[in-house]
Amino acid sequence: MGTYLFLIVPILLISMFVQWKFRNKFSKYTEMHLSSGFSGKEVAEKMLHDNGIYDVRVMSTDGQLSDHYNPEDKTVNLSTDVYHGRSVAAAAVAAHECGHAVQQSKSYHWLQLRTNMVPVVSISSTLLQWVLIIGVLLIGFTGNPVVLSIGVAGLALLTLFSVIALPVEFDASRRALIWLKNNNGVMHTAEENKQAKDALWWAAMTYVVAALGSLANLIYYASMLFGRNKY
Repeated sequence: MGTYLFLIVPILLISMFVQWKFRNKFSKYTEMHLSSGFSGKEVAEKMLHDNGIYDVRVMSTDGQLSDHYNPEDKTVNLSTDVYHGRSVAAAAVAAHECGHAVQQSKSYHWLQLRTNMVPVVSISSTLLQWVLIIGVLLIGFTGNPVVLSIGVAGLALLTLFSVIALPVEFDASRRALIWLKNNNGVMHTAEENKQAKDALWWAAMTYVVAALGSLANLIYYASMLFGRNKY
């Protein structure tokens, strides 16, 4: 248990800090009115069209910070605040999600790989908690490692998925920021571009700490499986 706490507590603290920082930045830049007056929806549509993409729909979705791109039905889904918002934060988030649409149009291999993994990962994540609990009980009482081995394999898959998400998210932000910088019609000042970069940087950090947390869990259960800890 000591090893687990040594791994997970620092990551948990870092994760809490990153989440707080990201929400703080997003809240701050939501108050920064975009000088061009573009809404998130308009930013998204313009970025898509500037990249020759006309088969992707921009839609409003419920929830806060629920923005995402769905490569299966080719929709950019923006939370209500981003969809209607006319702020630096709304523009940055909308452009980031459109960055994923650009990735798909360019056959960006990391996005394709992540998309292919989604069905398997969805099933694995639903069952994984119970597999791990049963696996730990079995290896503790009977020494049978089979179920825990399945759980560790599932954790490895989830960790791989979270690691693959990193280049996908960083690249989408890179594409968004390049487009925003080169498109003076959306962001009129260098300060707005700087603020957008700051907001997307902290958003990307949430994926980094998620990957670290997944890796810490994998190390813990793998060490249990291979007998490096005594329980």
